Amino acid sequence: MSTFQLSQRSLDRLLGVHPDLVAIVKLAIQRAPADFTVVEGGRTMARQREHVAKGASQTMASYHLPQADGLSHAVDLAPLIDGAIPWNNWQAFTDLASVVKTCAAELGVPVEWGGDWKTLRDGPHFQIPRDWKRRA
Repeated sequence: MSTFQLSQRSLDRLLGVHPDLVAIVKLAIQRAPADFTVVEGGRTMARQREHVAKGASQTMASYHLPQADGLSHAVDLAPLIDGAIPWNNWQAFTDLASVVKTCAAELGVPVEWGGDWKTLRDGPHFQIPRDWKRRA
């Protein structure tokens, strides 16, 4: 067990996110060997347009947008090292992904990590299937 806790800002960013994904994040912070933050949860269509315009996303069908169940099915998480996000330290994101995937498996929730994608690898991104309905 770690001594890390999600900040109020991270908790606020989880509002509107599918409860199973929130449960994964909350378990992961308890198990993570390093602190992390929730960079982003749900997005508005305007925010998604900004991401596409700057090349941070390739689609307007993002899992960050509210899905058919009204919930976001994606979160962006980032490790914190000495209080800062190490954007150029891929291993730190890989280490965090390992913890998140383990917690998801333990909770029986399918999760996909953007770092496993073949194109536009997205180290902070985690998502559950759009049609996942177990707890929603």
